[in-house]
Amino acid sequence: MAARAGAFARLALANVTREYPNAPAHLIASPDELVPPRAYHPAFYGAYDWHSSVHMHWLLVRLLRRYPEHIDTGAVTDALDAHLTPEALAAEAAYLRAHPSFERPYGWAWLLALTAESTALGVERWSAPLTDAARAAAGLLLAWLPKATYPVRHGTHANSAFALGLVLDSADAAGFPELTEPVVDRLRTWFLDDHGAATRWEPSGQDFLSPLLCEADAMRRVLPRHEFARWLTDFLPELSASRAPDGSGDAPAPALLSPPRISDPADPQIGHLLGLCLSRAAALSSLADALPQGDARARTLAADARAHLAAGLPATDSGDFTTDHWLATFATLALEAAPGA
Repeated sequence: MAARAGAFARLALANVTREYPNAPAHLIASPDELVPPRAYHPAFYGAYDWHSSVHMHWLLVRLLRRYPEHIDTGAVTDALDAHLTPEALAAEAAYLRAHPSFERPYGWAWLLALTAESTALGVERWSAPLTDAARAAAGLLLAWLPKATYPVRHGTHANSAFALGLVLDSADAAGFPELTEPVVDRLRTWFLDDHGAATRWEPSGQDFLSPLLCEADAMRRVLPRHEFARWLTDFLPELSASRAPDGSGDAPAPALLSPPRISDPADPQIGHLLGLCLSRAAALSSLADALPQGDARARTLAADARAHLAAGLPATDSGDFTTDHWLATFATLALEAAPGA
């Protein structure tokens, strides 16, 4: 990760300051609302769409906190100072409250993650206004969860498990510990009794998330280690099939998931599959680490994680904006989750 930090920082800087092309998700109610993206989103106007801008800001703060010696800290600080102002973030919070289903739940989760990362860095001029903005997302999340009778299981932005897993990782550090209990309760309600999943169901043609792995990755956050291991046996029985009783031996671990075939990386939807490689890699590594020591399934998960990381990583700096505006974030998640990272 350290070797790629400089390139990822340059990518993120180029993205968060690039207003066009832009894919606004604003429902236009009158001609007066035909305004430039920056009018609605003075902080998060760049990087093609709102959620990508938020998580590219997260990437900049993450790099500044963990890899400062490998990046241009002055350029990163200047960009964050320009965007993460009280005025800009107050406007973002007002927009969220006025549009309560906007970016639900993916964008909300990334805003909480950005706030948590900024708080950990300890730069109050960013973390204080971010906390105020994240309070809007936290309130919307708490209002939505009791109404979310069913999870969204597909492999794009609305996936419930990925977002709530990210919320669990961020809630305390962002200053919203009250989110943890209702999120855990909702995940257990949705997924605790799930069983008999099959990898042949994946992928769909424009997934950048794995529904199966996102669900498992969320549940490893809410279940004790041995309880999670038992849940995983029921949820994904083919992972247990044909595995040795322990993780010993030098034989290659049999694969559970193979990287997807990507026929046109430049196609904005087919290109999502590059992100699927990286989000799978992160989830597979995290699941391997969550299993009890000696569980043979960990070898399979770790081997699949390495294969997916190798398949997706070369695309992070392709020169094609359709992938460059978001992929480095998921590469960072995958690299940092990898064994020995």
